[in-house]
Amino acid sequence: MTFSSLLESAETYFNEALPFVLYREPNATELKGVFQTDDTVYYTTDYSESGFVFAPFDSEQKTVLLPFANSEAFSVTVNYDEVSLKSKSKDTATLADKEAHIAVVEKAIESMKAGNFQKVVLSRKEMVEVKAEDFLAIYKRLLSNYRTAYVYCWYHPKIGLWLGATPETLLKTEGNRFKTMSLAGTQKYKDTEAVEWQEKEKEEQHIVTQFITSSLQGVSDRLEVSDLQTVRAGGVLHLKTEISGRSNSRHLDLQSVIGALHPTPAVCGYPKLLAKAFILENENYRREFYAGFLGELNKKVKINRNPKLRNVENSAYGTVKTVSNLFVNLRCMQLKEHEGYIYVGGGITTSSDPESEWEETINKSRTIKNSL
Repeated sequence: MTFSSLLESAETYFNEALPFVLYREPNATELKGVFQTDDTVYYTTDYSESGFVFAPFDSEQKTVLLPFANSEAFSVTVNYDEVSLKSKSKDTATLADKEAHIAVVEKAIESMKAGNFQKVVLSRKEMVEVKAEDFLAIYKRLLSNYRTAYVYCWYHPKIGLWLGATPETLLKTEGNRFKTMSLAGTQKYKDTEAVEWQEKEKEEQHIVTQFITSSLQGVSDRLEVSDLQTVRAGGVLHLKTEISGRSNSRHLDLQSVIGALHPTPAVCGYPKLLAKAFILENENYRREFYAGFLGELNKKVKINRNPKLRNVENSAYGTVKTVSNLFVNLRCMQLKEHEGYIYVGGGITTSSDPESEWEETINKSRTIKNSL
């Protein structure tokens, strides 16, 4: 199968109303596709299944599963020569959108000053004119424009069509080892990653990192935390800390780890339950799968003991390990028949400036708009 034929398969599945997902991991050249052979809506019950998962923001809702056992899977090399870079991006947010978002931000700041919680992530949904049938053209531009992101196109006829280019890993596992990241703080990219960060962004990042490390203490007592890094995601910069460890037990309990991490303060707030309650009460729309997570769950992969050795004897010692690669669903959009919805947000603390928070959502929205 070629790059073109894989995309043609996705178009055929879409026209025949059958579920599929296309995805490319950050900095990779391989595009993967999973095509479910029926239109049943499957769910994971305890994250012990094997397949591609698509989870909503609200962890009380069910996580959708495209089971590998009921699907065909393919992988090809991305052909960037076939990708058009042309776009018709424009800012579509209205004055009413701005006033509504600033009002919610101001309310959150007041609530935090009253001691109700330390941080909350507030988002908004913005409508753009686009046709669902154009999803492949948009997806190809996302692939080309955001090569360091996890770029996906997910479809189920009974749920919807979603695309995104997310910079954030929720969880990577291999056997009983795991990796995650703390990603927070945002500023516009201006030709360099050597920038100064304000106390607001540093505070936001510190809250996320502390939450993740404390949440994982029961899973591993040997956590490794990297130095703080500045990373680029399209037209914006973030602060990132990498966190890794090994499970205290022989087998990693994925349900417990995911339950501890999702939703993180990077997409929800801290303390989690209080921030989540504020979001559900005040955002005035349903996030659905925005700020949820997606990716490969319990995939069987053959791994050589020493990849530097290329002889036949070494190949014979390859082992099959169970891996999961899950990413937070940020910088995403939902496509309906004649319109699209872009989802963007930002972390709010007591030192936030409402006007600046609005501008942050504008900058983030261009991740998707630059590919329309």
